[in-house]
Amino acid sequence: MKILVTGGAGFIGSAVIRHIIGSTADSIVNLDKLTYAGNLESLANVSDSERYAFEHVDICDRAELDRVFHKHQPDAVMHLAAESHVDRSIDGPAAFIETNIVGTYTLLEAARQYWQSLNDSRKAAFRFHHISTDEVYGDLEDPQELFTETTPYAPSSPYSASKASSDHLVRAWQRTYGLPVLVTNCSNNYGPFHFPEKLIPLIILNALEGKPLPIYGKGDQIRDWLYVEDHARALYKVVTEGKVGETYNIGGHNEKQNIDVVHTLCDILDELRPATAGMDGTLAVGADLSAISSYRQLITHVQDRPGHDLRYAIDASKIQRELGWTPEETFETGIRKTVEWYLENTEWIEHVKSGAYQQWLEKNYSHRVATP
Repeated sequence: MKILVTGGAGFIGSAVIRHIIGSTADSIVNLDKLTYAGNLESLANVSDSERYAFEHVDICDRAELDRVFHKHQPDAVMHLAAESHVDRSIDGPAAFIETNIVGTYTLLEAARQYWQSLNDSRKAAFRFHHISTDEVYGDLEDPQELFTETTPYAPSSPYSASKASSDHLVRAWQRTYGLPVLVTNCSNNYGPFHFPEKLIPLIILNALEGKPLPIYGKGDQIRDWLYVEDHARALYKVVTEGKVGETYNIGGHNEKQNIDVVHTLCDILDELRPATAGMDGTLAVGADLSAISSYRQLITHVQDRPGHDLRYAIDASKIQRELGWTPEETFETGIRKTVEWYLENTEWIEHVKSGAYQQWLEKNYSHRVATP
């Protein structure tokens, strides 16, 4: 099978490609615009494969999409290209509307035209797999409640609203045009190659540089954490074995408060790279780490983001029951692997921490007043 993966240079997309090239006989066409979060270095160990091809294309460019479909003749699409950072969506929602809504519409139309041109057997086998987020469901007030595939949508941020819109478009294209689609909604991913604007990599890198560890509000927001390589396995399972028209929720069965996640990261770093030992010179130091006994001392509570959802939690029983998928990593094993990866891959880290990244951190956090 040949799979067209949009957003394949991103965090989850690159994990999907590494899994497919490394663990299957399938071929990949990676279509990516290469925005700030797209990084081809995350695919260095598979990019030389004869089963891998790269197309530098924006999903909003219909002519280029038509060219790619005609040239590569894919058997399936895995659509991961998206703007995905909530804080960035609050600061500048236009890019999220453009990529997540207009881009998904443009891709759907290109895929539909291509699909309609296929012979009967290939047309019947074709799949359009749309990868979404649990944030479309809003948040949960009942501590016993979980998101299921039938939970009503109630997005809270421009990001989640744009993803909810794209989900609806995908389902409409099946209902109206018969396009064979699948939808997955996942919980918070973490793991290697994660762009360091998100919580876990941001905390790791700030700690290593002796910078404050910014925690929104009390840090009592609850998320279900999913190791990215487990997610990649689940996505491949869905595109190859899932039932057309179905939605599958994918979660890690690891509900944690943000503050507890940060405490865990600090404790692992205290063990593996003690602050009192100083740095090895590979990363810049923003504070005198020799003056602290634990990275926990760098934790700084700051003003919360507007409309911040308090709790997400996924019921992943359907994908387990129907497709036999369960996560292999516990939070404890996955988070340790993640910290170890960041400690061992300083060159990748330095390459992604461009001036634009530093400017974003300054813009997003400088105005947030520390709270008691």
